[in-house]
Amino acid sequence: MKRILLAALLALGTANPALAWSNHALASYRAFEALPEVAQAAPVVAEPLEDFLRAQAAPVEALLASEEAWAQAHIAHYPPLPATLRFEAQAAQGDAPALRKAFLTALRASPESRLALYIQPDPWAPAPATASLLEHDVVSALPARDKDGGGHVFVRLRPGESVAPLAVLASASDEPDYGMDLNLWEDSPSEWGPAYGFGRIPFGNPHLDFSTQAPFHMGYYHEQPVIYMAAGFLKRTYPLLRIHQYTSLSELAFRTGHPYWGWRFAGLALHYLQDLTQPYHASLAPGFSAARLIGINLLATLGMPGAKNDMVILLSNRHFVLERYESQMIQAAAQARQPSSVDLALRDSSTDTSHAPWSDSYARDTVAWQAHALGATVTEQMLASVPTGYVNDPGFDFGVHAKGIDLMAEVARQGDAPRKVLESTIATLMRNLGAHSRNMVRGILGKAASR
Repeated sequence: MKRILLAALLALGTANPALAWSNHALASYRAFEALPEVAQAAPVVAEPLEDFLRAQAAPVEALLASEEAWAQAHIAHYPPLPATLRFEAQAAQGDAPALRKAFLTALRASPESRLALYIQPDPWAPAPATASLLEHDVVSALPARDKDGGGHVFVRLRPGESVAPLAVLASASDEPDYGMDLNLWEDSPSEWGPAYGFGRIPFGNPHLDFSTQAPFHMGYYHEQPVIYMAAGFLKRTYPLLRIHQYTSLSELAFRTGHPYWGWRFAGLALHYLQDLTQPYHASLAPGFSAARLIGINLLATLGMPGAKNDMVILLSNRHFVLERYESQMIQAAAQARQPSSVDLALRDSSTDTSHAPWSDSYARDTVAWQAHALGATVTEQMLASVPTGYVNDPGFDFGVHAKGIDLMAEVARQGDAPRKVLESTIATLMRNLGAHSRNMVRGILGKAASR
């Protein structure tokens, strides 16, 4: 039975998209309009990463050493950082590319991460001047792809330029999807993956670029015990590592007089927290019980893999539909200059204090637990409101055809009642995203101020 379930889980891990909530920056702008500590914060001065690292080389060395100790003590199945990758303050004596690489490899992030000076403009703001725009590959190591029905816009920042913290924070919240977690595995087609010590990729395709991000952007912390008994590799997920690394770096930057990087690192941490608010990132197979997984794969072992293949397509389609509709709602509201229910939910701070205080376990025990618990309900509500062909037809691959689909129009044709069901579902998830995002930033600012 364990082998049967293992086959199911491997198939799901290979197929699940590694992207969540499409363009995080769009949601983050709306979420932090409701937090005066961000929305009303004084402008900060854009600073190249290397300037921060040179100025704080010794504190960064000490902090990353403490991060390694924390990870070994608190993250299940964490492989220790190879000694040769440790960050040493003397790296600040080298040139800028060498310093940047030393820092990124000590984090075990992709050394091809851009970390350019840029912002994504608020879609409610006037369009930026064409001369200020950056090409996609200046900001992202991944090729541009239409994952949300709207392209990304990147605006150049110059060293020393003043910028609003809200813009820095919101923009950085999307940045980990630009290739920062690519090819970090022993079986990845990269120079750095085999040296990083993470072992072989636990799930996902090691030769499909964005798929290699998945174990850093998904957290399967609340599955049934039988799932873990059959597939312990599902515990090899690392969003908690990234959250702790970047929140700690954010606190250090704020304490040492580098507020630009305080907001930038906070935004990077936010990405992984926000990913865990997506039920399809916090649950292996929402709507499918362990017993059903076993039954489906029993058929596969008997030479009838159709049900298993169908399940993989259905989960992928539902994942993409949920994200695309959310993103299209935010974009449509900005274009019409009329807040949608999603915009209002993101700004709604009424539930912020109903959650536990921010802590190292908040992302796992509060955020991922809540999203996991909502998985089955969210799936049921999508099935009741979205055209059946998009969410319940394994013969249709939504990801392949998404670019040509106006999902909001298609759902509207289902009738007003089904549309309201779907938008209410998404509003609930976005209210959670906004609350948890604000709670994280409050936690960072509080710790930075208290030390």
